[in-house]
Amino acid sequence: MNKFIYIVILSVFLGSCNSNTIIKKPENLIPKDQMVDLLTDLYLAIGGEHIKNINLQRNVNYFPVIFEKYQIDSTQFKESNYYYTSRVDDYDEILAKVEKRLKTLKEKYDGERKKRDSLKIDSLKKERGNLKKEEPDEESED
Repeated sequence: MNKFIYIVILSVFLGSCNSNTIIKKPENLIPKDQMVDLLTDLYLAIGGEHIKNINLQRNVNYFPVIFEKYQIDSTQFKESNYYYTSRVDDYDEILAKVEKRLKTLKEKYDGERKKRDSLKIDSLKKERGNLKKEEPDEESED
């Protein structure tokens, strides 16, 4: 009997937690297309947080730079992000576009890295060949 009561209470609790939460559209809502661009840049910034930048600094917070790039502030981003997360279908669409864009960038830069690495290997082979040519023969010195 106790299990039955727990199941009823749990089902009532879970039944009351639905996604009928209606969030008012913010006045300064970031459009979906711009949100895709913004989230892509934010994910790249998060991924590069612990990598040294051109000034040899780590753990740099790039969020203000990104917000400045899109001419928004953190409050506008938070309100827009909260609005889109309340609309699951819209947010899934946005995140799918972000994921696709990030995969495309990864493929592009992986290809460039492989090409660069193969050029390094080729130049090392060439250098080794030049070094062998410059070594004197031991038999000719006698």
